[in-house]
Amino acid sequence: MHILVIGGAGMVGRKFIERLAHDGQLGGKAVDKVTVQDVVAASAPAATPFTFDAVVSDLSIEGEAEALIAGKPDLIVHLAAIVSGEAEADFDKGYRINLDGTRHLFDAIRKVGGGYRPRLVFTSSIAVFGAPFHDKIEDEFFTTPLTSYGTQKAIGELLLADYTRRGFFEGVGIRLPTICVRPGKPNKAASGFFSNIIREPLNGEEAVLPVSDQVRHWHASPRSAVGFLIHAATMDTNAIGPRRNLTMPGYSATVAEQIEALRKVAGENVVKRIKRVPDPVIDGIVAGWPRNFNPQRSTALGFKAESSFEEIIRVHIDDELGGNFVK
Repeated sequence: MHILVIGGAGMVGRKFIERLAHDGQLGGKAVDKVTVQDVVAASAPAATPFTFDAVVSDLSIEGEAEALIAGKPDLIVHLAAIVSGEAEADFDKGYRINLDGTRHLFDAIRKVGGGYRPRLVFTSSIAVFGAPFHDKIEDEFFTTPLTSYGTQKAIGELLLADYTRRGFFEGVGIRLPTICVRPGKPNKAASGFFSNIIREPLNGEEAVLPVSDQVRHWHASPRSAVGFLIHAATMDTNAIGPRRNLTMPGYSATVAEQIEALRKVAGENVVKRIKRVPDPVIDGIVAGWPRNFNPQRSTALGFKAESSFEEIIRVHIDDELGGNFVK
C-alpha cells in the first residue's frame, strides 16, 4: 500500500505517519511506501517499516500535484492548509494554498484515468459553519462561513463531493474540531490560544488568554485526530452516501471550563500561569465560530473522540509530557 500525505510535516501529519510506522499496516493492508509532501522537509519516524519519501514542494504551483500523483498512491490524505488567522490576514495566500492547491490535487487525480480511483481523505474544518448558530449544530445545518478560511474549506468540500460523484476518487471529508492540546510552539491559527492556555502552564510557562472566559468551542485531541484519519481511510464508504463531508465528534467547553479542567488535573499553581490580555481581532474572529455540535452521522459511522476536557488534558500529558508536568 502506497500512502501520500499532503502537508505531512505538520503536527497531525507527523502523528499520523508515526502511527503508520508503529502499526506497519492500515486496514489490514501492509504499508510499503509513504510519500510525505510539504513546503518543508518531513522527517521519517524511527524504525520505519516502509519506504519513506519526503518531497518539498508547493502544491499550488502548476505541475506539482501531477508529480505527486504519478506514483498512483492508493490513499491520499490531504492535510495541507494555511490556517485560519493567516488565511484571514493574507487573502491571496489563503486562496492560493487552500483552494488552488486543493483543486490542482483533485484535477491531477482526475487526469490519470485508466480506472485509477484512490481513497482521498480531505481535512476540512468546523469553520465552514457561520453564525447565527443553533445551540447544537446538527448534520443538516447549512454551511455559511464567515471567514476566508471557512469559505475555502467549504469550496473544497463541494469539490470533493462532486469529484467523488463523478467517480474520479473515493472522497471522505472530515471537519476537524479545534485540535487541542497541540504540542510544540504556537502557530498562526486564531484558535491557538485554546491549546496555549493548557500547554504553556503545564510546561511551567506563562500563557496569554486573548478572549473572554465565556467563549465556547468544539475540541478533540491530536490522538483523536489521528483516529479520525485512520477511520476515514479504512471505513466502508457505502454507508456515507452522496454527502461526503462529515462533522467529527468532539467535546464542547467554555474557556472557563477548560481552565477548571486544568485546575482539577494540574492544580491552582498551574492555572495561575494564565494571563488575560484581550485581543479584539482574535475575539472578533472567534465570535463567528460554531460552539457545539450534535454529529450523529459521524458517530453512527464509528468516529470517536474524548468525552470530557479533563480527558483531553490527560491525553496531552500522557502523549507529550511523559505523564509529568511542572507543578
